[in-house]
Amino acid sequence: MASILENIENVYFVGIGGIGMSALARYFKAIGCHVGGYDRTPSALTEKMKQREGIEVNYQDEESEIEGRYRDKARTLVVYTPAIPPDNKQLTYFRSKGYSLHKRSEVLGLLSRTGKALCVAGTHGKTTTTTLLAFLLKNSRVGCNAFLGGISMNFGSNLLIDTHSEYIVVEADEFDRSFLHLSPYIAAITAMDEDHLDIYGDKANLIEAFEEFAERTREGGKILLKKGLQLERSQVDGYYAAGQITDNYSDHLRVQRSQYVFDYHGQKAEIKDLVLGIPGRMNVENATLAITMALEAGVQPEEIRKALPEFRGVLRRFNIHTFGRVMYIDDYAHHPREIEAALKAVREMWPEKKLTVAFQPHLYSRTRDFQSEFAHSLNIADQVILLDIYPARELPVPGITSGIILNKLNVPACIVPREEFPKFVGQHVSEGIFMTVGAGDIDRFVPVFTQMFAGK
Repeated sequence: MASILENIENVYFVGIGGIGMSALARYFKAIGCHVGGYDRTPSALTEKMKQREGIEVNYQDEESEIEGRYRDKARTLVVYTPAIPPDNKQLTYFRSKGYSLHKRSEVLGLLSRTGKALCVAGTHGKTTTTTLLAFLLKNSRVGCNAFLGGISMNFGSNLLIDTHSEYIVVEADEFDRSFLHLSPYIAAITAMDEDHLDIYGDKANLIEAFEEFAERTREGGKILLKKGLQLERSQVDGYYAAGQITDNYSDHLRVQRSQYVFDYHGQKAEIKDLVLGIPGRMNVENATLAITMALEAGVQPEEIRKALPEFRGVLRRFNIHTFGRVMYIDDYAHHPREIEAALKAVREMWPEKKLTVAFQPHLYSRTRDFQSEFAHSLNIADQVILLDIYPARELPVPGITSGIILNKLNVPACIVPREEFPKFVGQHVSEGIFMTVGAGDIDRFVPVFTQMFAGK
């Protein structure tokens, strides 16, 4: 750690608005560094960092936007995200001046070695699990530091710092093999479904990366796995599940006053009649893993019982807004399995309500690879609105549009241009449940729809 941080006073982030990058930016600001950076467009997150937290953010990809203090190569650490194009002018400046450039994952990996890292990996479920785990530790005598992949609704941040705790909760991101820089004390894997095939090529390579992640677990640490998954080269210390008997599991699931109640049975403890503060059967499974890891870190059963009902979830993870005749839910789901889980949760809790889902596909490659699976998941809805594909880091792929999903849907559906989206929803959604789903920028419409439905 000291090798790249020695004499560092300034830290500059190219792509500072990313959820993982912003957590690191906040960390370095908290320990006394000057922090600045570039992002393509303003967001609620970057504006909060800029206006309230004293972090210098600019939105013009020009060398002139880099302030003088960050031109001191000897005292400046430059961190970038692979999502930034290689021809970015600011990145090009730092590279041409001989700066040592570091990926976000490298820096996070170094930080994971400064304590006992509780790392949660998986193609879905990891953000809610890590945030809940951090919440349970924070509300116990154990405490924790945390680098989260989402904004905690309880803390209003993706970063927790506790100088008295040796534990570091980390969301272990498989994108770009980032999690292979981590050194887990406890490594957990929630899912290994096909995803990020633009990076891995095929599922075999993806699973190989998860194998390597598990192998990075420190001596004396533990590996936890969702029941049904397998590792060929590592000894698994415990499996977890919801509704299935295994090493650590939850059962006797029931709904009371719109909240899930369940019993937990684990290697460290049994806890009856737990109340979960967020909806969704999939979140009982996430909670089962979070509870298991918290117990391993020394959190007491009664501390878990007290904290669990107070957990409010993660921004853009099944966030519910209720307005009279319309219930509005926003969710980050962008993989077919995630969409299926979210829509099934709605059907289970409100089976009598009409469900309209607006989905913005994320990445041309993911849309191409999972077009049938997306349609299968979206067919759970009564009506589907599709936006154009959010390209993120990709160039367009010929023949790949939202239309390839539309053609496979069996429910009433249409594609709506972005500029007409709010007006169309206002004209066609007057009751039931309306969901916005996707990992692109569909969340920019959340304030628009909350205001719209509040007036209905």
